[in-house]
Amino acid sequence: MLVYVIRHGQTDWNAIRRLQGQKDIPLNDFGRSQAVENGRTLIRILGDAAEDFDYVSSPLGRTRETMELLRGAMGLDPLAYRTDERLVEVSFGDWEGHTLPELKLSHPEKVRARKAAKWDFIPPGPDAESYEILSWRIGAWLSSVERQTVCVCHGGVIRSIFRLVAEMDKDEAAEIQIPQDRILRVETTERVAEWISLPPTA
Repeated sequence: MLVYVIRHGQTDWNAIRRLQGQKDIPLNDFGRSQAVENGRTLIRILGDAAEDFDYVSSPLGRTRETMELLRGAMGLDPLAYRTDERLVEVSFGDWEGHTLPELKLSHPEKVRARKAAKWDFIPPGPDAESYEILSWRIGAWLSSVERQTVCVCHGGVIRSIFRLVAEMDKDEAAEIQIPQDRILRVETTERVAEWISLPPTA
């Protein structure tokens, strides 16, 4: 099944590398411009077939705003999409709202443990998740996709897609850069996940 996956645009927390997780942080102006540009790119890819796709977003505000700006740039009704709770970002538990340099001062042992096994590390906090735990719900979502889909989600979700679909090594999936100005083409049956590169418009 064909799925185009887009990470939400930049937030102020992204810009300073503050762990965001499931905190509902809004896009900044640069993030909004990224969302619009991704919409312009996507309509070049999909053309008249754009209306035939299912559109689904994480329920967090930054993903919903990205989806609405993207659809608007495509010439589609900005609100004609659905959300799926399974697409919400990984929970960093008590670490949400902190930067890694801050955490190195307050929890040096745990930061070292995370560095040694990032994919499987669970931060402190009752609702915290590892990327491995996140991948369980993302796997369930992928299994439920029944038609060609455009998905707006989060960096951790995309890490899980690389791991699940492309069978990327977990250490690589935990560290790979997830841009906010690119579109990922996923073909679940062919087990392909690759960033799209388009020539610039004339």
